[in-house]
Amino acid sequence: MQWVNLFNEHNVVAFLLLFFRFAALFIATPIFSHQNIPINIKAAMAFVFTIVFYSAMPPLQISIDVPTIVIAILSEFLFGIVVGLIIQISYNVITFAGGIISFQMGFSMASAIDPQSGISMPIISQFLSLLGLMILFALDLHHWLILFVEASLHKIPLGGFVMSQNIFDYTIKATTNMFLVGLTISFPIIALAWLSDVIFGMLMKTMPQFNILVIGFPIKIFLSFGVLIAILTAIMLILKGEVQHAFNSLEILF
Repeated sequence: MQWVNLFNEHNVVAFLLLFFRFAALFIATPIFSHQNIPINIKAAMAFVFTIVFYSAMPPLQISIDVPTIVIAILSEFLFGIVVGLIIQISYNVITFAGGIISFQMGFSMASAIDPQSGISMPIISQFLSLLGLMILFALDLHHWLILFVEASLHKIPLGGFVMSQNIFDYTIKATTNMFLVGLTISFPIIALAWLSDVIFGMLMKTMPQFNILVIGFPIKIFLSFGVLIAILTAIMLILKGEVQHAFNSLEILF
């Protein structure tokens, strides 16, 4: 009889809402949202973690009727998407900077399908994105997010997430910061590109036989790669700080 009582309507609805909270998180957040992870694997992971954290779930606080349950499911999806958006904005700092660097190096037309997002992006952006993904694994971000969901159960009841003005304010601020930090990361390459353009322009005036297409572009690409290698560690440290700050800012959801 104890097993029969376990499958009452309150427990089933609570299990379903917790499953959708994990599922939305795995769909929207970096690492878990990787396109190479099949959707059935993500669903299986959400189901397993729902079982693991079911015992830590507080009692359900919503009424059991169809409209309320539908709204609660949408609320759980919204919660996961907001968490993923906050983390994704901080992670996109490095892809935005990579796009600027690719343009300055002359690689803007050389693009490939990014295995993580499934969209076409410049090669430098894809390279920095894959390095950034390794940084996220080194930070144990996947563990942080799972533990965050467990902590959120005691702060935000299942089906009780509501958007607030603080979330909109932070999203606007974080998006502005993404462009600012991205420009900061790519500034050494931008400065080098501008300096090389000035030097090549002066050479073209003094030496008309100087072929900038044959000589100038390879030199520019070589110097840009040298600067990129020199600042690569600093770029990864900046990404680490941005992701940590974004994760700490998830407190605005409570």
